[in-house]
Amino acid sequence: MAKEKLPLSGRIRALDWRGMQSSLDARGYARSTGPILDAAECAALVALWEDAGRFRSRVQMARHRFGEGEYRYFARPLPPIVDRLRHGLYLRLAPIANAWMEMLGDERRFPARLPEFLRDCATAGQSKPTPLVLRYREGGYNCLHQDLYGEEAFPLQAMIPLSRPETDYRGGEFLLVEQRPRAQSVGTALLPQRGELVLFPNRLRPVRGARGWYRTNVRHGASRVSAGDLTQAARHPPIKPVLDCDNIFQGGPSQAEDRSLRELCSRDVGLAIVRMPG
Repeated sequence: MAKEKLPLSGRIRALDWRGMQSSLDARGYARSTGPILDAAECAALVALWEDAGRFRSRVQMARHRFGEGEYRYFARPLPPIVDRLRHGLYLRLAPIANAWMEMLGDERRFPARLPEFLRDCATAGQSKPTPLVLRYREGGYNCLHQDLYGEEAFPLQAMIPLSRPETDYRGGEFLLVEQRPRAQSVGTALLPQRGELVLFPNRLRPVRGARGWYRTNVRHGASRVSAGDLTQAARHPPIKPVLDCDNIFQGGPSQAEDRSLRELCSRDVGLAIVRMPG
């Protein structure tokens, strides 16, 4: 008899949160040990790309020198999957965010639940929903950047790919670059599986040094997508969007820096980024 699938809230609760916090503290990112969204849920999010009424804004990245590709901000009401991700992830990430604030010597503390934080965002004039979907075609990439929407900024973000690496595409890695004080930068390239959850900083993270914790600057992006099998893509349409949960919890347009990325290869790459508010 087939095992009954847990609801999304149950899948979020079942994640190894102690291990993910340890990874965030040690490496600056964390990954789920398997998909948090199944193939059908990823496909449902991808299908929304063609429904213009589901989005409040669209950005052609080349126009702003953000990279090559397009992203679209969801309008209200948010898709149920995105809304459940926001609430479920925030509930688990808020204690980690507050621990980071303490490590960094910052007095700021975040509310335990998402609605309270959204009220803080609205009070600061950040009322627009920020969850988005990104789409990269051949040659597409995303410059290294940080997602900041105003004074209210949650320190953690989430990204969920909607495509299958090495099947729907090759390359298109998720990039993290950590700029350490008085030292050379450290880069990490990740290739998560479809539906896998990746957590990472929106701007800063604490790092343990010889004299305690210090803050380091972190940027993220996506490597270049190059040639793929377009015939196969036509027969089996590749998943296009990336659901951006990466500041699933805030509001306002992101600020991207003009930084070139190293080239890798793929056809259409779909990433899901669920943004945290703030």
